[in-house]
Amino acid sequence: MMTDPMRPLGISVWQLTAARPMHEAGGRLFVDVTRQLASPKSRASLLEVMGRGDPLIGDALRTIVERGDFIPSLPDEVLGGAPAGGAPAPIETDPAIVAELIGRSETSIAALKRDIRTKSGSALLDFILADTQELKRILFDPLSHQALMAGMEATWWLNERLQAWLGEKNAADTLTQSVPHNVTSEMGLALLDVADVIRPHPEVVAFLQHSDDEGFLDELPKLAGGQEAREAIRAYLDKYGMRCVGEIDITTPRWSERPATLVPVILNNVKNLEQGAGKRRFEQGRQEAWSKEQELLERLRALPDGEGKSEEAKRMIDRVRTFIGYREYPKYAIVSRYFVYKQALLDEARRLVQAQTIREEEDIFYLTFDELHNVVRTNQAQDQLIRQRKDAFESYRALTPPRVITSDGEVIAGEYRREDVPAGALVGLPVSAGTIEGRARVILDMAEADLEAGDILVTAYTDPSWTPLFVAIKGLVTEVGGLMTHGAVIAREYGLPAVVGVEHATRLIRDGQRIRVHGTDGYVQILP
Repeated sequence: MMTDPMRPLGISVWQLTAARPMHEAGGRLFVDVTRQLASPKSRASLLEVMGRGDPLIGDALRTIVERGDFIPSLPDEVLGGAPAGGAPAPIETDPAIVAELIGRSETSIAALKRDIRTKSGSALLDFILADTQELKRILFDPLSHQALMAGMEATWWLNERLQAWLGEKNAADTLTQSVPHNVTSEMGLALLDVADVIRPHPEVVAFLQHSDDEGFLDELPKLAGGQEAREAIRAYLDKYGMRCVGEIDITTPRWSERPATLVPVILNNVKNLEQGAGKRRFEQGRQEAWSKEQELLERLRALPDGEGKSEEAKRMIDRVRTFIGYREYPKYAIVSRYFVYKQALLDEARRLVQAQTIREEEDIFYLTFDELHNVVRTNQAQDQLIRQRKDAFESYRALTPPRVITSDGEVIAGEYRREDVPAGALVGLPVSAGTIEGRARVILDMAEADLEAGDILVTAYTDPSWTPLFVAIKGLVTEVGGLMTHGAVIAREYGLPAVVGVEHATRLIRDGQRIRVHGTDGYVQILP
């Protein structure tokens, strides 16, 4: 999903906190699945999971295995056993579990903010390194894993069983609208509340339309209604300001660092939506999910053994609505922690600039965490290395990362092997049901978004930072993504038809063209 290049500090910090080893190529992170493909025991599950999440990755891996030049299958004992993990233990359908997990994380982040203030120099780097273990402890808590899997497995169960029993495609898409505890969808709706504060004040709206200065918040109190607007934006940044596009890279500018990024999105909301839209949107989604639940249960009761099927489905609907919102929380917890790290590291960078060890604060972004630790310890940096890294990073921007690449550099492109789509249609993965027609807005930079009501967003990829745009659009098309990536989860919750994994969508679809998005069947048509 993260197709942009990352700087060395961002790569190394993510590697410190990731669940498994990750390898860098062209400024991107890749996972090595050779061992899982070589083991008959783990190969089938890997291909199934990859195929479900991103059919193009699944097909590419299957192609490698089937063409005969992959390393031969090896018994699990030679490989040292199958990968750790397996099915998570059962978990009760209890909303208190999610509340407890969120509470634990928030307590830990509060302790981090308190304790990091007293650290500087080499002791700061030691402290952050130790805290990454605390991050991993919370992130890989077995209870958290069980909650995540419970929501996803309930989604798969509902989609598979309700299609088999009722012929209902992707039923979970409607059933998961407006679920509780989804921090990412709440973030999009909260920005609608900010627009509600700003909308009644024409001076503030006019000022924001012509302001591209990052210091705009300090100017707002001079305007009628400006103080209220400033407080609303500040409160939003206090809760969500650690987010940004490409947020897994600690070096990318956060909204708190560049609040002007949000101004076009706020203005879109002021223009396209009415007062109170956030609460109405959430309530509408909740009602649609409830109505769909009643309809499905009634249809199930009419089947042979209908009472049993209905009761089973009801248990799974309760389960998916209890847990699927939590799918978005761990990423929020990670980037919350990362922002605390970043602020402390930039304080240290300022000291290094004052000591003339480095030229500018952002030079630290072009060092790995270990290299930065050494620079802080010795007060010596290799200026030439930093310049080389900056040049390399710029060159990486021109690269398009492949989904699958072999150890000797061959790129394997997967295919959608489908015959159920009209000629000329752009094929992808259906992730949020429904069909919508509208104007395509091809947007690669969120800060340049200029949307009208009814537009369909077409972009390379979405992470949680794109969610505030979702409240103003009617559909979504992306070049990469999977069934459980953030854009797909939020599209379902907002009830937006969405197709992801549409190769070259931003090139094949021109900005302003009318398109039809088939979110149930997974393809996009360009209309005359």
